[in-house]
Amino acid sequence: MLLSQVEHNCRFSVAPMLDWTDRHYRYFARLMSRHTLLYTEMVTTGAIIHGKGDYLGYNEQEHPLALQLGGSDPADLALCAKRAQELGYDEINLNVGCPSDRVQNGRFGACLMAEPELVARCVAAMREAVDLPVTVKTRIGIDDQDSYEFLTQFIDTVSAAGCDSFTIHARKAWLSGLSPKENREIPPLDYERAYQLKRDYPALTLALNGGIKTLQECQTHLQHLDGVMVGREAYQNPYLLASVDTELYGQTTPVVERQAVVEAMVPYIERHLARGGRVNHVSRHMLGLFNGLPGARGWRRTLSEKAHLADAGPGLLLEAMACIGELPADA
Repeated sequence: MLLSQVEHNCRFSVAPMLDWTDRHYRYFARLMSRHTLLYTEMVTTGAIIHGKGDYLGYNEQEHPLALQLGGSDPADLALCAKRAQELGYDEINLNVGCPSDRVQNGRFGACLMAEPELVARCVAAMREAVDLPVTVKTRIGIDDQDSYEFLTQFIDTVSAAGCDSFTIHARKAWLSGLSPKENREIPPLDYERAYQLKRDYPALTLALNGGIKTLQECQTHLQHLDGVMVGREAYQNPYLLASVDTELYGQTTPVVERQAVVEAMVPYIERHLARGGRVNHVSRHMLGLFNGLPGARGWRRTLSEKAHLADAGPGLLLEAMACIGELPADA
């Protein structure tokens, strides 16, 4: 399957998800869709500037690829954005949606919705530092500040600083009293509010996030908005991505088969092992590849029980595949 960089757009993307959308998942996802915009996990400016890890590393095959930054200091964000541009990222995204206590203590994430002028300064600093698109992922409100007027004031202020692309998580966030998981499930979804934003701001590029599970739902939302961002479903049922290019981008190339994806991951795991990694660093992202098919439980069990072992090798994927047997023609 040809894997090449394609022009930036937000028609379909996989949400940045902590501990999930790492470089291994993104390589795996790219085998199934050439056009999906992929995001890193949120990376804090402090980790990039002061940390010793390779927080910005990625594989060239992952393009188009966006870096999501967490932070609220304009100078630090500008520095990190510049580093990302030098490394070849395709977009810089600012997190204004995460409601966790740890993120709030660092004064970034969803709590920044209450400080639109600060967000605007952050955007302006990054736009001054790089030529890449600088985008914002936000909620529709926070706590009791959840009126449409509050949301539009935020959009007005941040867009005036030069941000013309927003991803709207169509739930408000409670900054206290709910866990991050509960904040993804308990506040009700309000897709109509995102639709109204697009009607009121037709010049802005607006994508929708929150609760989207099927490509049919994506097509419905795309009648109202410029893009859709799918989160947990794209991780837990990753083969959803295999039909994105045909159903949402009009491509006529054949849909990649699951077995071909597994076979393509074998040399990738070989390279990872050669660098000192372990099979489970990669295989944990592949557990849902055969969801809904006979033998899926055996596939998951084999990988879950053996991939962490010190002597596990890339052949474990093929061993796990043996649990699946012959797939139906339309699988």
